[in-house]
Amino acid sequence: MNREEFIKKLTILAGKKASNFFKKDKSLIALRGQSKEVVTKYDKILDKFIINQIEKFFPRDSILTEESGLKEKSKENLWIVDSLDGSSNFANQNPFFSISIAFFQNKKPVLGAVFAPALNEFYFAKRGRGAFLNGKRIFVSKIKNLNESYVVYCEGAEKNRKRVAKILSIIFPKVKDIRKIGSAGIESCWVACGKVDIFFTTQIEIWDVAAGILIVKEAGGKITNFDGKNWKIEKQDLLFTNGFLHNAILPCLN
Repeated sequence: MNREEFIKKLTILAGKKASNFFKKDKSLIALRGQSKEVVTKYDKILDKFIINQIEKFFPRDSILTEESGLKEKSKENLWIVDSLDGSSNFANQNPFFSISIAFFQNKKPVLGAVFAPALNEFYFAKRGRGAFLNGKRIFVSKIKNLNESYVVYCEGAEKNRKRVAKILSIIFPKVKDIRKIGSAGIESCWVACGKVDIFFTTQIEIWDVAAGILIVKEAGGKITNFDGKNWKIEKQDLLFTNGFLHNAILPCLN
């Protein structure tokens, strides 16, 4: 099995496993009052499953996951995994959660897959071959005016809520609306398919957006940090747009 076939099958299978657990465990509701960075036992179950599958078929590849950290074997080939993106949504019986898996070679994304099983949305991209939603080619929106744009955001690992509030207060009067989904995988992919025009996130970890970066790029979008420079694997502030709005929104973020 090649990596393209493998990542598609694995992401969908992990998503189906998540669906089997979704809304079945009433004890998760007790986590509602805890930190929004809640980790459920299902994050760990899915993480272990995905790692075992990668190690079975590609034992020489390195793996980086949110739950298990880095298992370094190869300097070139790296799988980056968020086994359950939107854990607090999942715990709250909210359908906005996803499984995100990316494959990098030499620190560059080659394959990216995001599956939101409760929404029946499977996103996939291969470098140089385009982006797809449920097998159909997708593209970013063509909105060119900021006041017509829809924005989603995620504060990632940012602890300074006043910083995020300040950014929101600057952006909100300039755009059509701002929404928060609670899954960076979904939020980035919604830029890719044109459901929204802008997604910004502060202090985000690479596993949250590794697949989304490639999917947005292959759909014709643009991704930079808040200074307009190239994204990197380390934790960072990131901006995803349809490209047309990138320069207009950047000044609002600093």
